[in-house]
Amino acid sequence: MNRLELAQNLAQLHRNLQIGTPPSLAAVQHGADAEDHFSVSLLAARLLGFLEHDAQCVAQAWDAQTKRTGQFDPAAWPCEPVDFGLRTERSGQAFPGCPQKLGLYAVLPDAAWVARMVDLGVPTVQLRFKSDDLHAVQREVRAAVKAVEGSNSLLFINDHWQAAIDAGAYGVHLGQEDMHEAPLEHIRAHGLRLGLSSHGYVEMQHAARHEPSYIALGAVFPTTLKRMETAPQGLGRLNQYARLMRHHSLVAIGGIDLATMPAVLQSGVGSVAVVRAITGAEDVADRIRQLQACMAAAAPL
Repeated sequence: MNRLELAQNLAQLHRNLQIGTPPSLAAVQHGADAEDHFSVSLLAARLLGFLEHDAQCVAQAWDAQTKRTGQFDPAAWPCEPVDFGLRTERSGQAFPGCPQKLGLYAVLPDAAWVARMVDLGVPTVQLRFKSDDLHAVQREVRAAVKAVEGSNSLLFINDHWQAAIDAGAYGVHLGQEDMHEAPLEHIRAHGLRLGLSSHGYVEMQHAARHEPSYIALGAVFPTTLKRMETAPQGLGRLNQYARLMRHHSLVAIGGIDLATMPAVLQSGVGSVAVVRAITGAEDVADRIRQLQACMAAAAPL
């Protein structure tokens, strides 16, 4: 059996990780001429539709796993942090911790929605206020911080880190592109928690190096709320990501609703971020009760 046939068999074993249309055989064979396990796993990852940088990451981790265990096991998709060069203990440079299980996480367009969720007992809320008006941003952030005062709800501010610092917010959430521009040391010095987005293996590695308070995994399903550079990851990949990153507080995000939440929670993530399933509901209070009940039903005894 040649290298490509081995890779096809390996990809078939892990077909639950496939997203999109499998690429042509010619497209996956570039730069993988060696007859070794690295080459086979690299081709398999490409056949499963992983972006090139993630395919390389998977192949390197599988090679590390093979060397660590002394054998190449086609059925054992790599999921140990050590094989990805990830640490499992937080250092003195880590951001302040947050609960491992953040529970239902409502992502909201303005402070009025934040106040509404606090009144309904949602444990984690994020203000995702989109505006170029600095004064409007500061006003909404201050109002959101005031809305959670005296409650058990934890508030993260999307993107607007300076306004979050000034208002004394609990934390900030940043995307991959934003975390390279924001002064992370400055945010940490002010005691804010940090949540970082990720969309695959390499981005999870980048996020983990900053030792954030939590890591968001997504987008799990298609979403129209944000233009995504990567395809939806799907449940198969979410399960593997959650296994690998199990030492972190994790938030699943992207197109999740009441119908899909039980399957998402089976991955072991401690939180599920919801947007349209809340803001688009006819009866918001009833929808929150349903989502909270779903979260509670998935919690271990």
